[in-house]
Amino acid sequence: MPDHRATVLLTQCAGMFLVQLDVTVVNVALPTIGARLHADLPVLQWIVDGYTVVLAALLLCGGALGDVLGHRRVVLAGFAVFGAASAGCALAPAGSTLIAFRVAQGAGAALLLPGTLAVITRTYPGRREQARALGIWAGVSALALSAGPVLGGVLVSVAGWRSLFWINVPLTALAMAGTLLVPRDPPASGRVDVKGTVTGAAALALLVFAVIESSVAAGLAGVAAAVVFVAVERSSPAPMLPLALLRSRTFAAANLVAGAMNFAGLGTILVVTLYLQGVRHMPPLTAALAMLPGFLPLSLLAPVTGRLTARFGPRPVMISGLLTGVAGLCLLLRVTEHSTVAGSVLPAFALVGVGLGLLTAAVVAAAVGGVPADKAGVASGVNNTARQAFGALGIAAFGAIAGSPAQPAAFVHGLHVAALVGAASWLAAAALTAGAVGDPGRNRVAGDR
Repeated sequence: MPDHRATVLLTQCAGMFLVQLDVTVVNVALPTIGARLHADLPVLQWIVDGYTVVLAALLLCGGALGDVLGHRRVVLAGFAVFGAASAGCALAPAGSTLIAFRVAQGAGAALLLPGTLAVITRTYPGRREQARALGIWAGVSALALSAGPVLGGVLVSVAGWRSLFWINVPLTALAMAGTLLVPRDPPASGRVDVKGTVTGAAALALLVFAVIESSVAAGLAGVAAAVVFVAVERSSPAPMLPLALLRSRTFAAANLVAGAMNFAGLGTILVVTLYLQGVRHMPPLTAALAMLPGFLPLSLLAPVTGRLTARFGPRPVMISGLLTGVAGLCLLLRVTEHSTVAGSVLPAFALVGVGLGLLTAAVVAAAVGGVPADKAGVASGVNNTARQAFGALGIAAFGAIAGSPAQPAAFVHGLHVAALVGAASWLAAAALTAGAVGDPGRNRVAGDR
Protein backbone atom coordinates (compact mmCIF):
# COMPACT_ATOMS: atom_id res chain seq x y z
CA MET A 1 0.00 0.00 0.00
CA PRO A 2 1.57 3.34 -0.99
CA ASP A 3 2.35 5.64 1.90
CA HIS A 4 -0.11 8.38 0.92
CA ARG A 5 -2.95 5.89 0.68
CA ALA A 6 -2.15 4.50 4.13
CA THR A 7 -2.16 8.06 5.50
CA VAL A 8 -5.52 8.74 3.88
CA LEU A 9 -7.03 5.56 5.31
CA LEU A 10 -5.62 6.15 8.80
CA THR A 11 -6.75 9.77 8.93
CA GLN A 12 -10.27 9.14 7.71
CA CYS A 13 -10.68 6.19 10.06
CA ALA A 14 -9.59 8.43 12.94
CA GLY A 15 -12.26 10.98 12.06
CA MET A 16 -14.97 8.36 11.84
CA PHE A 17 -13.74 6.88 15.17
CA LEU A 18 -14.30 10.19 16.95
CA VAL A 19 -17.79 10.57 15.49
CA GLN A 20 -18.86 7.06 16.45
CA LEU A 21 -17.19 7.27 19.86
CA ASP A 22 -19.30 10.26 20.84
CA VAL A 23 -22.48 8.31 20.13
CA THR A 24 -21.83 6.03 23.13
CA VAL A 25 -19.07 7.49 25.30
CA VAL A 26 -21.37 9.91 27.18
CA ASN A 27 -23.96 7.34 28.30
CA VAL A 28 -21.95 5.95 31.19
CA ALA A 29 -21.30 9.48 32.53
CA LEU A 30 -24.91 10.68 32.60
CA PRO A 31 -25.47 10.15 36.37
CA THR A 32 -22.28 12.08 37.13
CA ILE A 33 -23.19 14.88 34.71
CA GLY A 34 -26.68 15.10 36.24
CA ALA A 35 -25.24 15.44 39.73
CA ARG A 36 -22.58 18.01 38.78
CA LEU A 37 -24.83 20.19 36.60
CA HIS A 38 -28.07 19.61 38.57
CA ALA A 39 -29.72 18.29 35.42
CA ASP A 40 -32.99 16.34 35.44
CA LEU A 41 -33.75 13.25 33.33
CA PRO A 42 -35.11 15.06 30.22
CA VAL A 43 -31.97 17.20 30.08
CA LEU A 44 -29.78 14.09 30.35
CA GLN A 45 -31.73 12.41 27.55
CA TRP A 46 -31.18 15.37 25.25
CA ILE A 47 -27.46 15.47 26.06
CA VAL A 48 -27.36 12.14 24.21
CA ASP A 49 -30.14 12.71 21.68
CA GLY A 50 -29.10 16.25 20.73
CA TYR A 51 -25.97 14.80 19.14
CA THR A 52 -27.62 11.77 17.56
CA VAL A 53 -30.65 13.53 16.11
CA VAL A 54 -28.63 16.33 14.48
CA LEU A 55 -26.08 13.82 13.18
CA ALA A 56 -28.87 11.79 11.57
CA ALA A 57 -30.67 14.86 10.23
CA LEU A 58 -27.63 16.44 8.55
CA LEU A 59 -25.66 13.44 7.28
CA LEU A 60 -27.29 13.55 3.86
CA CYS A 61 -26.46 17.25 3.61
CA GLY A 62 -22.84 16.50 4.55
CA GLY A 63 -22.49 13.97 1.76
CA ALA A 64 -24.05 16.31 -0.80
CA LEU A 65 -21.87 19.24 0.29
CA GLY A 66 -18.80 17.08 -0.20
CA ASP A 67 -19.85 16.15 -3.72
CA VAL A 68 -20.28 19.85 -4.60
CA LEU A 69 -17.49 21.56 -2.62
CA GLY A 70 -14.97 18.72 -2.39
CA HIS A 71 -14.78 16.09 0.35
CA ARG A 72 -11.32 17.09 1.61
CA ARG A 73 -12.52 20.64 2.25
CA VAL A 74 -15.77 19.56 3.91
CA VAL A 75 -14.01 16.99 6.10
CA LEU A 76 -11.60 19.69 7.32
CA ALA A 77 -14.55 21.99 8.11
CA GLY A 78 -16.29 19.16 9.96
CA PHE A 79 -13.22 18.47 12.07
CA ALA A 80 -12.95 22.16 12.96
CA VAL A 81 -16.60 22.40 14.05
CA PHE A 82 -16.42 19.10 15.94
CA GLY A 83 -13.25 20.07 17.81
CA ALA A 84 -14.52 23.54 18.76
CA ALA A 85 -17.85 22.11 19.91
CA SER A 86 -16.05 19.46 21.98
CA ALA A 87 -14.16 22.22 23.81
CA GLY A 88 -17.49 23.99 24.38
CA CYS A 89 -18.97 20.80 25.86
CA ALA A 90 -16.00 20.45 28.20
CA LEU A 91 -16.47 24.04 29.43
CA ALA A 92 -20.29 23.94 29.66
CA PRO A 93 -21.55 25.42 32.96
CA ALA A 94 -25.10 24.05 32.69
CA GLY A 95 -27.12 21.29 31.09
CA SER A 96 -28.71 23.58 28.51
CA THR A 97 -25.30 24.82 27.39
CA LEU A 98 -24.02 21.26 27.12
CA ILE A 99 -27.01 20.32 24.94
CA ALA A 100 -26.33 23.28 22.64
CA PHE A 101 -22.69 22.27 22.13
CA ARG A 102 -23.70 18.62 21.65
CA VAL A 103 -25.96 19.82 18.82
CA ALA A 104 -22.96 21.65 17.32
CA GLN A 105 -20.89 18.48 17.70
CA GLY A 106 -23.53 16.58 15.76
CA ALA A 107 -23.40 19.15 12.95
CA GLY A 108 -19.61 18.84 12.69
CA ALA A 109 -19.84 15.07 12.75
CA ALA A 110 -22.42 15.12 9.95
CA LEU A 111 -20.03 17.15 7.79
CA LEU A 112 -17.02 14.90 8.23
CA LEU A 113 -18.47 11.38 8.48
CA PRO A 114 -19.75 10.87 4.89
CA GLY A 115 -16.65 12.59 3.56
CA THR A 116 -14.35 10.07 5.25
CA LEU A 117 -16.04 7.24 3.37
CA ALA A 118 -16.08 9.12 0.07
CA VAL A 119 -12.36 9.95 0.35
CA ILE A 120 -11.55 6.29 1.03
CA THR A 121 -13.60 5.03 -1.93
CA ARG A 122 -11.91 7.58 -4.22
CA THR A 123 -8.47 6.54 -2.94
CA TYR A 124 -9.21 2.82 -3.46
CA PRO A 125 -11.17 2.60 -6.74
CA GLY A 126 -10.68 -1.13 -7.36
CA ARG A 127 -13.43 -3.39 -6.09
CA ARG A 128 -11.23 -5.75 -4.06
CA GLU A 129 -8.96 -3.12 -2.54
CA GLN A 130 -11.98 -0.90 -1.85
CA ALA A 131 -13.76 -3.72 -0.01
CA ARG A 132 -10.65 -4.35 2.11
CA ALA A 133 -10.31 -0.64 2.93
CA LEU A 134 -13.99 -0.45 3.83
CA GLY A 135 -13.47 -3.47 6.07
CA ILE A 136 -10.78 -1.58 7.99
CA TRP A 137 -13.02 1.50 8.13
CA ALA A 138 -15.90 -0.58 9.46
CA GLY A 139 -13.63 -2.30 11.98
CA VAL A 140 -12.56 1.05 13.40
CA SER A 141 -16.22 2.10 13.51
CA ALA A 142 -17.05 -1.04 15.46
CA LEU A 143 -14.08 -0.47 17.77
CA ALA A 144 -15.42 3.00 18.58
CA LEU A 145 -18.81 1.53 19.45
CA SER A 146 -17.26 -0.98 21.84
CA ALA A 147 -14.65 1.43 23.24
CA GLY A 148 -17.18 4.15 24.07
CA PRO A 149 -18.69 2.77 27.30
CA VAL A 150 -15.37 1.40 28.59
CA LEU A 151 -13.38 4.54 27.79
CA GLY A 152 -16.16 6.66 29.25
CA GLY A 153 -16.12 4.71 32.49
CA VAL A 154 -12.35 4.95 32.84
CA LEU A 155 -12.20 8.69 32.06
CA VAL A 156 -15.07 9.58 34.40
CA SER A 157 -13.45 7.58 37.19
CA VAL A 158 -9.97 9.02 36.69
CA ALA A 159 -10.41 12.56 35.35
CA GLY A 160 -14.09 13.53 35.61
CA TRP A 161 -16.84 13.84 33.00
CA ARG A 162 -15.37 16.89 31.25
CA SER A 163 -12.42 14.76 30.11
CA LEU A 164 -14.82 12.92 27.77
CA PHE A 165 -14.89 16.05 25.63
CA TRP A 166 -11.39 17.44 26.22
CA ILE A 167 -9.90 14.27 24.75
CA ASN A 168 -11.49 15.10 21.37
CA VAL A 169 -9.63 18.41 21.02
CA PRO A 170 -6.03 17.17 20.47
CA LEU A 171 -7.24 14.15 18.51
CA THR A 172 -9.23 16.40 16.18
CA ALA A 173 -6.19 18.64 15.64
CA LEU A 174 -4.08 15.61 14.69
CA ALA A 175 -6.79 14.36 12.32
CA MET A 176 -6.93 17.77 10.62
CA ALA A 177 -3.16 17.73 10.16
CA GLY A 178 -3.40 14.29 8.56
CA THR A 179 -6.27 15.38 6.31
CA LEU A 180 -4.11 18.21 4.95
CA LEU A 181 -1.85 15.48 3.53
CA VAL A 182 -4.74 14.06 1.50
CA PRO A 183 -4.48 15.03 -2.20
CA ARG A 184 -6.73 17.91 -3.16
CA ASP A 185 -10.15 17.07 -4.55
CA PRO A 186 -10.62 17.01 -8.31
CA PRO A 187 -12.52 20.02 -9.66
CA ALA A 188 -16.13 19.84 -8.57
CA SER A 189 -19.19 21.42 -10.09
CA GLY A 190 -22.78 22.00 -9.17
CA ARG A 191 -24.41 23.84 -6.32
CA VAL A 192 -25.76 23.12 -2.87
CA ASP A 193 -29.43 22.14 -2.75
CA VAL A 194 -30.48 24.52 0.04
CA LYS A 195 -34.20 23.71 -0.13
CA GLY A 196 -33.52 20.00 -0.11
CA THR A 197 -31.10 20.37 2.78
CA VAL A 198 -33.60 22.29 4.90
CA THR A 199 -36.63 20.10 4.17
CA GLY A 200 -34.68 16.82 4.42
CA ALA A 201 -33.09 17.78 7.74
CA ALA A 202 -36.45 18.95 9.09
CA ALA A 203 -38.15 15.70 8.10
CA LEU A 204 -35.52 13.50 9.74
CA ALA A 205 -35.28 15.60 12.89
CA LEU A 206 -39.05 15.75 13.36
CA LEU A 207 -39.54 12.01 12.80
CA VAL A 208 -36.80 11.05 15.25
CA PHE A 209 -38.09 13.62 17.75
CA ALA A 210 -41.59 12.17 17.38
CA VAL A 211 -40.43 8.69 18.40
CA ILE A 212 -38.25 9.92 21.26
CA GLU A 213 -40.96 12.20 22.69
CA SER A 214 -44.01 10.13 21.59
CA SER A 215 -45.35 13.22 19.83
CA VAL A 216 -48.08 12.63 17.22
CA ALA A 217 -47.90 16.27 16.13
CA ALA A 218 -44.17 16.04 15.47
CA GLY A 219 -44.71 12.79 13.56
CA LEU A 220 -47.33 14.37 11.30
CA ALA A 221 -45.09 17.39 10.76
CA GLY A 222 -42.20 15.05 9.89
CA VAL A 223 -44.29 13.19 7.33
CA ALA A 224 -45.39 16.50 5.80
CA ALA A 225 -41.78 17.68 5.64
CA ALA A 226 -40.79 14.40 3.97
CA VAL A 227 -43.47 14.89 1.30
CA VAL A 228 -42.20 18.42 0.68
CA PHE A 229 -38.63 17.10 0.50
CA VAL A 230 -39.56 14.60 -2.21
CA ALA A 231 -41.39 17.30 -4.17
CA VAL A 232 -38.39 19.64 -3.87
CA GLU A 233 -35.97 16.95 -5.02
CA ARG A 234 -38.16 16.07 -8.01
CA SER A 235 -38.10 19.66 -9.25
CA SER A 236 -34.56 20.65 -8.30
CA PRO A 237 -31.99 20.93 -11.14
CA ALA A 238 -29.27 19.81 -8.70
CA PRO A 239 -31.02 17.64 -6.07
CA MET A 240 -29.25 16.68 -2.85
CA LEU A 241 -30.71 13.17 -3.23
CA PRO A 242 -31.08 12.29 -6.91
CA LEU A 243 -34.19 10.12 -6.78
CA ALA A 244 -32.85 8.13 -9.73
CA LEU A 245 -30.40 6.52 -7.28
CA LEU A 246 -33.32 4.69 -5.71
CA ARG A 247 -33.83 2.83 -9.01
CA SER A 248 -30.86 0.73 -7.99
CA ARG A 249 -32.36 -2.19 -6.09
CA THR A 250 -29.02 -2.89 -4.44
CA PHE A 251 -28.65 0.70 -3.22
CA ALA A 252 -32.21 0.95 -1.90
CA ALA A 253 -32.14 -2.47 -0.25
CA ALA A 254 -28.68 -1.96 1.30
CA ASN A 255 -29.85 1.20 3.01
CA LEU A 256 -33.01 -0.44 4.35
CA VAL A 257 -30.88 -3.29 5.70
CA ALA A 258 -28.44 -0.78 7.22
CA GLY A 259 -31.38 0.86 8.97
CA ALA A 260 -32.66 -2.47 10.28
CA MET A 261 -29.14 -3.36 11.42
CA ASN A 262 -28.86 -0.33 13.69
CA PHE A 263 -32.52 -0.39 14.72
CA ALA A 264 -32.14 -3.81 16.34
CA GLY A 265 -28.42 -3.55 17.13
CA LEU A 266 -28.42 -0.25 19.05
CA GLY A 267 -31.77 -1.03 20.63
CA THR A 268 -30.37 -4.33 21.93
CA ILE A 269 -27.26 -2.63 23.31
CA LEU A 270 -29.51 -0.24 25.25
CA VAL A 271 -31.76 -2.88 26.84
CA VAL A 272 -28.84 -5.18 27.68
CA THR A 273 -27.04 -2.26 29.35
CA LEU A 274 -30.18 -1.40 31.33
CA TYR A 275 -30.58 -5.05 32.32
CA LEU A 276 -27.02 -5.32 33.61
CA GLN A 277 -27.09 -2.02 35.52
CA GLY A 278 -30.75 -1.81 36.53
CA VAL A 279 -31.75 -5.42 37.10
CA ARG A 280 -28.40 -7.00 38.00
CA HIS A 281 -27.10 -3.79 39.67
CA MET A 282 -23.66 -3.76 38.07
CA PRO A 283 -21.63 -0.52 38.24
CA PRO A 284 -21.33 1.20 34.83
CA LEU A 285 -17.72 0.27 34.18
CA THR A 286 -18.28 -3.33 35.28
CA ALA A 287 -21.29 -3.62 33.00
CA ALA A 288 -19.31 -2.18 30.08
CA LEU A 289 -16.51 -4.68 30.65
CA ALA A 290 -19.03 -7.51 30.92
CA MET A 291 -20.38 -6.60 27.48
CA LEU A 292 -16.98 -6.72 25.78
CA PRO A 293 -17.47 -10.32 24.53
CA GLY A 294 -20.36 -8.95 22.49
CA PHE A 295 -18.54 -5.84 21.29
CA LEU A 296 -15.25 -7.51 20.35
CA PRO A 297 -16.66 -9.43 17.35
CA LEU A 298 -17.62 -6.07 15.84
CA SER A 299 -13.98 -4.99 15.73
CA LEU A 300 -12.43 -8.37 14.96
CA LEU A 301 -14.79 -9.41 12.17
CA ALA A 302 -15.13 -6.18 10.22
CA PRO A 303 -11.76 -6.48 8.38
CA VAL A 304 -12.50 -10.15 7.69
CA THR A 305 -15.90 -9.12 6.36
CA GLY A 306 -14.19 -6.74 3.95
CA ARG A 307 -12.17 -9.60 2.47
CA LEU A 308 -15.19 -11.90 2.33
CA THR A 309 -17.22 -9.18 0.60
CA ALA A 310 -14.43 -8.62 -1.90
CA ARG A 311 -14.40 -12.33 -2.76
CA PHE A 312 -18.05 -13.34 -2.63
CA GLY A 313 -19.97 -10.06 -2.89
CA PRO A 314 -22.07 -8.51 -0.12
CA ARG A 315 -25.22 -10.65 -0.33
CA PRO A 316 -24.05 -13.92 1.33
CA VAL A 317 -22.12 -11.99 3.99
CA MET A 318 -25.14 -9.82 4.83
CA ILE A 319 -27.49 -12.81 5.04
CA SER A 320 -25.05 -14.68 7.30
CA GLY A 321 -24.78 -11.69 9.62
CA LEU A 322 -28.53 -11.15 9.80
CA LEU A 323 -29.33 -14.80 10.56
CA THR A 324 -26.58 -14.98 13.19
CA GLY A 325 -28.03 -11.88 14.84
CA VAL A 326 -31.52 -13.42 14.78
CA ALA A 327 -30.17 -16.43 16.66
CA GLY A 328 -28.66 -14.13 19.30
CA LEU A 329 -31.86 -12.13 19.70
CA CYS A 330 -33.85 -15.34 20.13
CA LEU A 331 -31.44 -16.45 22.87
CA LEU A 332 -32.39 -13.33 24.84
CA LEU A 333 -35.78 -14.99 25.38
CA ARG A 334 -34.01 -17.25 27.91
CA VAL A 335 -32.99 -14.31 30.12
CA THR A 336 -34.75 -14.02 33.50
CA GLU A 337 -34.41 -11.71 36.49
CA HIS A 338 -31.95 -14.12 38.07
CA SER A 339 -30.08 -15.47 35.04
CA THR A 340 -26.33 -15.69 35.25
CA VAL A 341 -24.73 -13.11 32.99
CA ALA A 342 -22.13 -15.55 31.63
CA GLY A 343 -24.69 -18.27 30.95
CA SER A 344 -27.51 -16.30 29.37
CA VAL A 345 -26.87 -12.67 28.45
CA LEU A 346 -23.35 -12.87 27.05
CA PRO A 347 -23.88 -15.78 24.60
CA ALA A 348 -26.90 -13.98 23.16
CA PHE A 349 -25.16 -10.61 23.02
CA ALA A 350 -22.03 -12.18 21.51
CA LEU A 351 -24.07 -13.62 18.62
CA VAL A 352 -25.66 -10.23 18.02
CA GLY A 353 -22.13 -8.78 17.98
CA VAL A 354 -21.01 -11.38 15.42
CA GLY A 355 -24.01 -10.49 13.27
CA LEU A 356 -23.19 -6.78 13.43
CA GLY A 357 -19.54 -7.50 12.68
CA LEU A 358 -20.47 -9.39 9.52
CA LEU A 359 -23.00 -6.79 8.42
CA THR A 360 -21.22 -3.47 8.87
CA ALA A 361 -18.71 -3.52 6.03
CA ALA A 362 -20.97 -5.52 3.70
CA VAL A 363 -23.92 -3.10 3.79
CA VAL A 364 -21.59 -0.13 3.17
CA ALA A 365 -19.96 -1.90 0.22
CA ALA A 366 -23.37 -2.79 -1.22
CA ALA A 367 -24.68 0.77 -0.90
CA VAL A 368 -21.61 2.50 -2.33
CA GLY A 369 -21.22 -0.12 -5.04
CA GLY A 370 -24.81 0.36 -6.17
CA VAL A 371 -24.33 3.94 -7.45
CA PRO A 372 -21.98 5.73 -9.88
CA ALA A 373 -18.56 6.56 -8.44
CA ASP A 374 -19.16 10.32 -8.58
CA LYS A 375 -22.12 9.92 -6.22
CA ALA A 376 -20.08 8.23 -3.46
CA GLY A 377 -20.65 11.16 -1.10
CA VAL A 378 -24.42 11.03 -1.51
CA ALA A 379 -24.38 7.24 -1.20
CA SER A 380 -22.35 7.30 2.02
CA GLY A 381 -24.52 10.12 3.35
CA VAL A 382 -27.71 8.14 2.71
CA ASN A 383 -26.20 4.98 4.21
CA ASN A 384 -25.01 6.72 7.36
CA THR A 385 -28.29 8.63 7.62
CA ALA A 386 -30.22 5.37 7.50
CA ARG A 387 -28.01 3.86 10.17
CA GLN A 388 -28.11 6.83 12.54
CA ALA A 389 -31.80 7.63 12.09
CA PHE A 390 -32.96 4.04 12.51
CA GLY A 391 -30.50 3.59 15.38
CA ALA A 392 -32.11 6.52 17.19
CA LEU A 393 -35.53 5.02 16.46
CA GLY A 394 -34.37 1.64 17.76
CA ILE A 395 -33.08 3.13 21.00
CA ALA A 396 -36.38 4.96 21.52
CA ALA A 397 -38.54 1.96 20.57
CA PHE A 398 -36.63 -0.69 22.53
CA GLY A 399 -36.47 1.59 25.57
CA ALA A 400 -40.22 2.18 25.42
CA ILE A 401 -40.96 -1.53 25.00
CA ALA A 402 -38.69 -2.64 27.86
CA GLY A 403 -39.71 0.10 30.29
CA SER A 404 -37.98 0.87 33.55
CA PRO A 405 -35.55 -1.67 35.07
CA ALA A 406 -36.82 -0.50 38.47
CA GLN A 407 -39.60 -3.07 37.87
CA PRO A 408 -37.47 -6.12 37.03
CA ALA A 409 -40.22 -8.59 36.10
CA ALA A 410 -41.94 -6.17 33.74
CA PHE A 411 -38.61 -5.09 32.29
CA VAL A 412 -37.53 -8.66 31.51
CA HIS A 413 -40.88 -9.30 29.78
CA GLY A 414 -40.38 -6.11 27.76
CA LEU A 415 -36.84 -7.21 26.90
CA HIS A 416 -38.28 -10.44 25.46
CA VAL A 417 -40.79 -8.48 23.35
CA ALA A 418 -38.05 -6.14 22.13
CA ALA A 419 -35.88 -9.12 21.19
CA LEU A 420 -38.74 -10.57 19.12
CA VAL A 421 -39.26 -7.22 17.37
CA GLY A 422 -35.54 -7.07 16.58
CA ALA A 423 -35.47 -10.66 15.32
CA ALA A 424 -38.46 -10.00 13.06
CA SER A 425 -36.84 -6.89 11.58
CA TRP A 426 -33.61 -8.79 10.82
CA LEU A 427 -35.48 -11.73 9.29
CA ALA A 428 -37.29 -9.28 6.99
CA ALA A 429 -33.93 -7.68 6.16
CA ALA A 430 -32.48 -11.11 5.28
CA ALA A 431 -35.38 -11.77 2.89
CA LEU A 432 -34.89 -8.33 1.31
CA THR A 433 -31.17 -8.98 0.91
CA ALA A 434 -31.77 -12.32 -0.77
CA GLY A 435 -34.15 -10.79 -3.27
CA ALA A 436 -32.63 -7.39 -4.02
CA VAL A 437 -28.91 -7.21 -3.23
CA GLY A 438 -26.59 -8.36 -5.98
CA ASP A 439 -23.03 -7.76 -7.14
CA PRO A 440 -22.24 -4.03 -6.71
CA GLY A 441 -20.12 -4.16 -9.81
CA ARG A 442 -23.21 -5.01 -11.87
CA ASN A 443 -25.82 -2.98 -10.01
CA ARG A 444 -25.12 0.61 -10.96
CA VAL A 445 -28.08 2.91 -11.44
CA ALA A 446 -27.99 2.73 -15.20
CA GLY A 447 -28.13 -1.03 -15.32
CA ASP A 448 -30.04 -2.12 -12.24
CA ARG A 449 -33.68 -1.70 -13.03
